[in-house]
Amino acid sequence: MLAKRIIPCLDIRNGQTVKGVKFLDIKEVGDPVELGALYAQQGADELVFLDITASHEKRKTFVDLVKRIAQHINIPFTVGGGISELSDADALLSAGADKISINSSAVRNPQLISDMAQHFGSQFVVVAIDAKQIAGDDWTVTVNGGRIPTEKRLFSWAREAEERGAGEILFTSMDHDGVKQGFANEALARLSDERGIPIIASGGAGAKEHFKDVFTKGKADAGLAASIFHFNEIPIPELKAYLKNEGISIR
Repeated sequence: MLAKRIIPCLDIRNGQTVKGVKFLDIKEVGDPVELGALYAQQGADELVFLDITASHEKRKTFVDLVKRIAQHINIPFTVGGGISELSDADALLSAGADKISINSSAVRNPQLISDMAQHFGSQFVVVAIDAKQIAGDDWTVTVNGGRIPTEKRLFSWAREAEERGAGEILFTSMDHDGVKQGFANEALARLSDERGIPIIASGGAGAKEHFKDVFTKGKADAGLAASIFHFNEIPIPELKAYLKNEGISIR
């Protein structure tokens, strides 16, 4: 079994790290560069920085911030938000990002996934999917930070993303986001069974046991979380020690 990854996520708005519940009730929690550096020291495997209002406000993710992050952080990091063309991705990768995450722009223009995979390589392309459960196995994909539902469905869209060259899927369950009751393990397990690329689980982490469950029941390759790390509810070294003790291969 490949070693599982622990990934703190830093949602950024106006240059500050923020956190909400179900994509709403947003609060500021600190400087993204300082927080990212702290998580790297604590043993995080990767980081994800998402400019959460870039698509909604129709602006680009700041290249200057990515340069600062790259100067202070020595682990791989992914950047997303407002990336709608190759030149956006090129600027961020040149500034020091290791991977690019695309979400709303990929839904609106699926060819963007193909173009990025061909131009940069699949290993640089993460397709983020924010989805809301309608009933049972039926999940609708949303865009603009969860504000707008679309006609796309989670499993068929994940298949298309992989077929177009995505290197990873970052799936956030909007129903579980910030609620801290555990991840959407049934949907994650189906994604992991059906897709041949790594699945990053997001939305629902509130206890160490939730990570154990997401790696065993949910079959995810990586567990992503925000507030439990931002508010030091579960220190990363403690989480990794727990998972190793539970027999889960961890980096």
